[in-house]
Amino acid sequence: MQHLPAIVVLLTVLLQFGTMWAAGHARGKYGIKAPAVTGHPAFERALRVQMNTLEATVMFLPSLWLAVQYGYPLWAGLAGLVWVLGRVWYAVAYLQDAAKRGPGYMVSSTGWVATLLLGVVGLARALMAS
Repeated sequence: MQHLPAIVVLLTVLLQFGTMWAAGHARGKYGIKAPAVTGHPAFERALRVQMNTLEATVMFLPSLWLAVQYGYPLWAGLAGLVWVLGRVWYAVAYLQDAAKRGPGYMVSSTGWVATLLLGVVGLARALMAS
């Protein structure tokens, strides 16, 4: 279980690659020439999935790191798995129909908030102990 946070980071990288591939594939499939970011609705959904996942990752990875660094590697890894699974659910649902993205978003948000809380509690404990 000590490697679980690293597995979560690897899964996050693979998720980023998957969303990048989906956006690029949609760009080619629907003939959207760079640098355009609008066109076919399926392309726009794929691009939003990629950008939203990138934005969420920027908040998730530091929170995961804080939680792991300050004493909660197992719980952070489990919360990280929840985040990854939620983001996959979000991406798949959003690619099909933007209106269906909510449940995956809520699951991933729960994982992120858990890592953030673990990081804050762990850091606060470390500061009080020193």
